[in-house]
Amino acid sequence: MSTRALLIAALVAATLPATATAAAVTPMIPAQHTAVQPAPLPTDQCLAQLKKHCYSPQQLQAAYDVNPLYAKGITGKGRTVVIVDSFGSPTIQHDLEVFDKQFGLPDTQVEVLKWGEVPPFDPTDSDQTGWAGESTLDVEAAHAIAPGAKIVLVETGVAETEGPVGVPEMMSAVNHLVNAGEGDVVSMSWGTGERHFPGYEVGDYTSLTTQRYAFQNAARHGVTLTASSGDGGGAQAGTGGFWPSSDPLVTAIGGTHLDLDNAGQRLSPDSAWTGSGGYVSQVFDRPAYQNGVKSVVGAKRGTPDISMDADPDGGLWIYSSYDPKAPGWWLGGGTSQSSPLFAGVVALADQAVGHRLGQIDDNIYRMRGRGIVDVTTGQTGANGYPAVPGYDHATGVGTLDVAKFVAELR
Repeated sequence: MSTRALLIAALVAATLPATATAAAVTPMIPAQHTAVQPAPLPTDQCLAQLKKHCYSPQQLQAAYDVNPLYAKGITGKGRTVVIVDSFGSPTIQHDLEVFDKQFGLPDTQVEVLKWGEVPPFDPTDSDQTGWAGESTLDVEAAHAIAPGAKIVLVETGVAETEGPVGVPEMMSAVNHLVNAGEGDVVSMSWGTGERHFPGYEVGDYTSLTTQRYAFQNAARHGVTLTASSGDGGGAQAGTGGFWPSSDPLVTAIGGTHLDLDNAGQRLSPDSAWTGSGGYVSQVFDRPAYQNGVKSVVGAKRGTPDISMDADPDGGLWIYSSYDPKAPGWWLGGGTSQSSPLFAGVVALADQAVGHRLGQIDDNIYRMRGRGIVDVTTGQTGANGYPAVPGYDHATGVGTLDVAKFVAELR
């Protein structure tokens, strides 16, 4: 089962049978639509009516200390965030404009690149609606943090599933945009277990590693790559990683839970979200930037690297109308949310420093304590990890104070 619909992991929790788990449900858009609201609610009303936290872009901007950058004109202007999804959404421009009007954000034109034979959108096709929801969350989350950045939504014609299916089309699209000079940061809210690539069981990783050419090209061109670390809560070493977040050329974004008031002020420290994916790769050796945490990751690449808001009990309000029978507002979540949020941060940082930052992991691991906020409470899934002082497989090095983080970059 693909975890490409990472956004919905706990959106559906209230609607699932007691024996079900959110991570086992795909596609999840129909259940998501049970939570559609005619208008976004403030957090106190969400807690009273929906029994969960809900947040506006302004609350996340306050929580992550982004406003000092906006005051300096740092909004992501002149930078481009690329979102890569299957099928996309036919209403993405309209939906972003509704989102912007509601929250007072500047409009931006979403450039849509249809890569391959993308089929006409069918609102009765649950696979297409699942990806439409994913695309909507990705675009609106990135825009919420970097409202001045250009957004390119890549729509591929083959759905990414477990293993290599759909991946070649995505890699080809990324490679094309890198060569065309389009994109300073690429966000990928999808992934598959390394073990699902043919040959894995016999130690032949060629079917996976041959897909890396686009990432290697991105690295040569200074393009930052981010990917969701997964919504399964992680797994102990020896079971394999979750790709592309397990790739050493990609920054793996895990998930936290935020407890905010209506103004975006923290009522308690961030904690690890129970679904935050943390893994140890079987394919990739430990990169140099993780040498300082080798006591945790061992000889292989460990994930995540860093984390942002992912718990749907604290999701970002998202607007969509791709399903004409159920337009409205719903809560995002999952590491599908945290990856584009962090991509937005990278766009801000690129503008602030005046150049592409490229692979950002060296900065992340050297800056602990300077713009990086350690997360020391919370636990991922039953087979996952606790958040502890320092690096862990629940939240990586922690989360962000964006203004301080950007100030430390060169």
